[in-house]
Amino acid sequence: MTPHTLAGLGWSADFLRQLDLDEIGHCPPARVAAVHRTRVDLIGETGVLSLSLPPGLPAGEVAVGDWLLLTPERDAIRRLLDRRSRLSRKAAGTGIARQAIAANVDTLAIVTSCNAEFSEGRLDRYLALARAGGVAPLIVLTKADLADPSPFRGRAEAAGRGVPVLVLDARDPLQVAEVAAFCGPGRTLALAGSSGVGKSTLAATLTGQALATQAIREDDAKGRHTTTARHLIATLGGGWLIDTPGMRELQLADAEDGIAATFDDIEGLADDCRFSDCRHDGEPGCAVAAAIAAGALDPGRLARWRKLKREDRVNTETLAQARARGRAFGKMARRAIQAKRDRQDGW
Repeated sequence: MTPHTLAGLGWSADFLRQLDLDEIGHCPPARVAAVHRTRVDLIGETGVLSLSLPPGLPAGEVAVGDWLLLTPERDAIRRLLDRRSRLSRKAAGTGIARQAIAANVDTLAIVTSCNAEFSEGRLDRYLALARAGGVAPLIVLTKADLADPSPFRGRAEAAGRGVPVLVLDARDPLQVAEVAAFCGPGRTLALAGSSGVGKSTLAATLTGQALATQAIREDDAKGRHTTTARHLIATLGGGWLIDTPGMRELQLADAEDGIAATFDDIEGLADDCRFSDCRHDGEPGCAVAAAIAAGALDPGRLARWRKLKREDRVNTETLAQARARGRAFGKMARRAIQAKRDRQDGW
């Protein structure tokens, strides 16, 4: 693999400021390219290496795109550096854990297609996910060669409210060049979206690598998973790409700010309601209801806002309760250990 400079890998002053004086120039940083059960694949200035995760740093706490600080000998991991941005969701299923999707991403390309797969509700989720993690969103509409993309572009622009919308054929390098502009040298682009929308094709065009693709089902425009794991891959333009598997379930947690930014039009209207606790459900002086009556706000958009806020509130409360239980258990365990030591010391 061609050697890379730290700046070319995405290293910045944000990470340098986290190093102690005795670490600068002695403990080399490396970026996570893939995460396995007990090991991580890394890319650094000297090339690629694979190291075991140290005790106290489980695989679930490391994400593709993270920066790790190594020992001077480059044979072990010293510590994980704080992230500049993070994409994460509530883990699939009924548990309360959060799952890291990617770290230190500059732009999230939300990939959807000009067919029955297109969904404003799904766009809302990914837009809120990006903004909650400090990542700039981008909407990419694929399969533009198979249908008139104009209606889909209009719907995407309405949902994105100023977010760039690109319409393209993912197989055409000239059209994909618009996406490549978002992952130039030292910058990282993540792809997210449902299976079958053309993420793997887009990734292959961006990176020059032949990635596996599968046909979509004609009856519902859905496809099978072609990407099964996340990897940090060099792009032809000198940047970096993280292609994520298609996610059947994307539940938000701790995403209040991201939802507010995605639905800033409704949030702004809500501030003008007569009552601060207005539920926008028939109360007098409701600015949101007035906007709907005037045709300035789509009732479906209001319903999607309510749904995401309710989901985020429930999931965030569940996570907070779990953290509180963990802290309480930790205190109880420490008291029990101290009591045992006191008895052994004869107190």
